[in-house]
Amino acid sequence: MKIAVYYGGRGVIEDTTIYVVNKLVEVFQELNVQVRRYNLYEQKNEIAALSGSIKEVDGVVLAVPLEWYGIGGYMQQFLDACWLYADKKKLQNMYMMPVVVATTCGERQAEIALRSSWELLGGKVTDGICTFVENQVEFETNTDYAKIIEEKAESFYRTVSRKEIQLPTGWGLVKQSIATVPIPLTPQESEDLSKYVSNDKYVKRQKEDIEELSQMFKGMLEKSSAGMNPKMEFLASLRTNYHAPEEKITVSYTLHFEDNGRTLLIEIKEGKLFCSYTEEAVQADVTARLTRTVMENIVNGRVTFQGAFMSGDITAKGDFKLLRQFDMMFRFQTLV
Repeated sequence: MKIAVYYGGRGVIEDTTIYVVNKLVEVFQELNVQVRRYNLYEQKNEIAALSGSIKEVDGVVLAVPLEWYGIGGYMQQFLDACWLYADKKKLQNMYMMPVVVATTCGERQAEIALRSSWELLGGKVTDGICTFVENQVEFETNTDYAKIIEEKAESFYRTVSRKEIQLPTGWGLVKQSIATVPIPLTPQESEDLSKYVSNDKYVKRQKEDIEELSQMFKGMLEKSSAGMNPKMEFLASLRTNYHAPEEKITVSYTLHFEDNGRTLLIEIKEGKLFCSYTEEAVQADVTARLTRTVMENIVNGRVTFQGAFMSGDITAKGDFKLLRQFDMMFRFQTLV
């Protein structure tokens, strides 16, 4: 027989839960049970992958201290990982013994949370340990308490070894009502996915790749739209990346593209953006001349409007203070 013990506390020396877990492990080993203990705080970056360890055992012990409220973040992360990645068929025949050791009120609610979570996963729950500890030394030196813990361990051993049948509960209906559309993954694929999720570097790289692809396709879509309808060129980028200033200012810019002779009018009226191409002469606060290539570099985040002016790629007249204001209102993201 194999039993896994998952400890969800912080590992502090004054945590009586550690004493209870050690006592349980001692009894299991005396009964020739193979015990694997997992301290979640030591493997906090790999908790998602730990859900795969359940398939290797016949029973589990979920042990948590109650220091102020609830079962704690580490254990909640582990249960979340079981919901997402664990082998659900294996969980259906998996017995769980809850252990809650509290130094404040609410131990019953914490035990109920553990029991409910496990039953919602599809597993079976046995009688566990739920206690309040006022004085650590008195508790750990009390022989009567030690005997109760030993008897609980023996009872759990008998339940798992005999595979005792339990009456059905209503959690199955709840599970069906809240379950989302499942992703058709095999247990091995779920386990592999949990390992990737627990790898911070892999997750970070995936997010960067997704952001890079989204920006790339955004640029491609904009260029495609512009190719089909020249009247829309650059307008989408201007509207998407516009950040209204706190003060409801009114200002205008005209951008004359030397390579196609078109003029883009950008107006901010009391903080609201209006932009379109115009063939009429407009008296704007800033009148600029540039090429479409320079404008593409601006909307793709490769250069700022003021930077292009300073480098000579843009010639302008009007209120030069508004060149910097343009970059503050239009914050274009860099495209790779």
